[in-house]
Amino acid sequence: MARAIYPGSFDPVTKGHLDIIRRASKMFDNLTVAVLNNSDKSPLFSVDERVKMLKEVCADIPNVKVDTFSGLTIDYAKKCDTDVIIRGLRAITDFEYELQMAQTNRKLMPSVDTVFLTTSLEYAYLSSSIVREVASYGGDIHEFVTEGVAARMREKFSTN
Repeated sequence: MARAIYPGSFDPVTKGHLDIIRRASKMFDNLTVAVLNNSDKSPLFSVDERVKMLKEVCADIPNVKVDTFSGLTIDYAKKCDTDVIIRGLRAITDFEYELQMAQTNRKLMPSVDTVFLTTSLEYAYLSSSIVREVASYGGDIHEFVTEGVAARMREKFSTN
């Protein structure tokens, strides 16, 4: 059974992330979307909030589960007994960083491969940080995230 993990911060989950999730779910029997709990960052949404949003946007994809992890992605891959890490690429600048990470992971655990999926052109410009910035100024983010995520973002920024 082919399994893969798609790790990330997902703060918030965007339509670009969802595009990668949907495409990867067709390539693997089981896909785990793994939310990174990074204590060095101050995310807009808590880990629990990000997990909840991901579960909602992935509810119609039966072979996708959502989980959390902290530490090295490669250690999480080992824990999940998977040999594939999914990463999305928007631009050449993403590739340079992601290639370094993939090569490091391969050195740490030679049995694990990284599969890069290029983002669909309609989302190539999109990042969670751009969505957060637009939302923080009250901009329209409906093209970037699902309605449920947009509602949570409006709520977050109306209380800050």
